[in-house]
Amino acid sequence: MSDRKLTIGEKLSPGPGVRSLVITGARIVASAPSVATATETADARVADVVIVDGVVTDLTASEAPSDAQVIDADGLILLPGLVDLHTHLREPGREDAETICSGSRAAAVGGYTAILAMANTTPVTDTAEAAERILDLGRACGLVDVQPIGAVTHDLAGGQLAELGLMHRSRARVNVFSDDGRCVADARVMRRALEYIRSFGGVVSQHSQDPALAGPNACCHEGELSGRLGLPGWPAVAESVIIARDVQLARHTGSRVHVAHVSTAEGVDVIRWAKAQGIAVTAEVTPHHLALTTERLAGYDPVFKVNPPLRPIEDVQAVRAALADGTIDAVATDHAPHARHDKEHAFEDAAFGMLGLETALSVVASVMVEGGPCGWSDLARVMSSAPAGIAGLADHGRPIVPGEPANLVLVDPAAAITVDRSSSQSLSRNNPWHGEQFRAAVHTTILRGRVTAAEGAPAAC
Repeated sequence: MSDRKLTIGEKLSPGPGVRSLVITGARIVASAPSVATATETADARVADVVIVDGVVTDLTASEAPSDAQVIDADGLILLPGLVDLHTHLREPGREDAETICSGSRAAAVGGYTAILAMANTTPVTDTAEAAERILDLGRACGLVDVQPIGAVTHDLAGGQLAELGLMHRSRARVNVFSDDGRCVADARVMRRALEYIRSFGGVVSQHSQDPALAGPNACCHEGELSGRLGLPGWPAVAESVIIARDVQLARHTGSRVHVAHVSTAEGVDVIRWAKAQGIAVTAEVTPHHLALTTERLAGYDPVFKVNPPLRPIEDVQAVRAALADGTIDAVATDHAPHARHDKEHAFEDAAFGMLGLETALSVVASVMVEGGPCGWSDLARVMSSAPAGIAGLADHGRPIVPGEPANLVLVDPAAAITVDRSSSQSLSRNNPWHGEQFRAAVHTTILRGRVTAAEGAPAAC
């Protein structure tokens, strides 16, 4: 094997004189098939990984091609590449906040090999042509697989269904549909959407928030703190009543519903009940709802204004427990970049949302793994294999064995990092973790045998 240092972004393919990649001494962690019962020593092993033409070919370096380039992974953990079910990449329409390329850079640095892009762009992704444009822009950048999410309703207006079937049959093969940012509030429309997507195995990702209960000016959790701060709030029941309605509609139609960014104990209880009934429901939680409470709003800092809002500690504890026991299936960032002129306002007037792609693994590892109830195999499940399965991404979240696509992430579990918003790959700076310190960080991200990011630096788009 060659000792030449690997260049970030080199494309690898087989053939005479063509370089391959070997990862030596990595601790390979398998994704837990369900809620983990194995110990970390039982579900991990130290091995070498040989990659040729973007595929894992062997787990011993003795079989590596003579010209293979080497990544020394001593002390590092090798996981399947992360998959994010919920990002806002802003292109087209708000390229001042993010582009598909800048979002891809952020995703690669964060350990992601596939991300799903929400439909609330300008224009909305509600046609086959619009979905294919997102797909093509992602492929042109090439750092992560960017899969478009299609709108449920035309222009996110909540009435006429969008081109669900045409988007699914397009080159983009759209399988997930969402009006995220808005709830599909009309039960009849939601039923029709679920009935339609059942024919091809699609899923509706619902922003579960009853607008009649939330109110037009709500900007935080409704509770003691909102009263003290003088801010209009959302009650927890605005989330749980929509989840309750939708799981019943999923049962009635025989279709699948996915609950986006669960944030309340009430919502968790409904999802747990629905799963016990055998209803086809899955759910996600964000890193910020796992780690931050509504107390962060005490200083009126708009960086903490997010939808759904940060909740009290009791809700935070509930979503952590639900992620650990499998009631919540996946972690999704809800990465929501905003230009400075949209975010830096009085709290009530500022835009909703915060960045998440670059810090998600560190936050989740800090909360759920380091001294928490989960192991690294659980993290691989909730951040890779489970979201890949929900989205129908067959080449992601796969086992790290010969014959599988080399979509991988190396993690340094002992790294100490301090988040600095000024060094973000995103075009925006609304990072709630600025100045926070974490252990565990992404070391290297690999997409089909190509190093797309290493030690915080992405390859060129």
